[in-house]
Amino acid sequence: MGKVYTFSIRTPQSTAMVDISSKVQEAVSKSQVKNGLCLVFIPHTTAAVTINENADPDVVRDFLMEINKVIPFNDGYLHMEGNSAAHIKASLMGFSETIIIEDSRLLLGTWQGIYLTEFDGPRVRKVHVKIIEG
Repeated sequence: MGKVYTFSIRTPQSTAMVDISSKVQEAVSKSQVKNGLCLVFIPHTTAAVTINENADPDVVRDFLMEINKVIPFNDGYLHMEGNSAAHIKASLMGFSETIIIEDSRLLLGTWQGIYLTEFDGPRVRKVHVKIIEG
């Protein structure tokens, strides 16, 4: 039931938000589904997905500034790889988002975009998109 589309994103730095809205919409278009659901899933433990404003780049800057204050990079964590903060941030953000598809388009708000959030980059990340008709 539904096909999975996968694409890769190269993240630019250790902490970043990359707008993947157009790539997700491309998967919806390829599916030829008119109405249904779009599930976006990030199969990583130090990256996540979220929906936020994509009109003003200061929103992304402010978001990253604040999440780094709340969960600092080095706070006496015991995880030997040194990326505990990235694991915590990703888990709090979440690894999937579901978006309604209507008339072959993602039903996002005027100012909304879908972001891959990177907390342990730069890396190449996979994004899985499943389109469900209905």
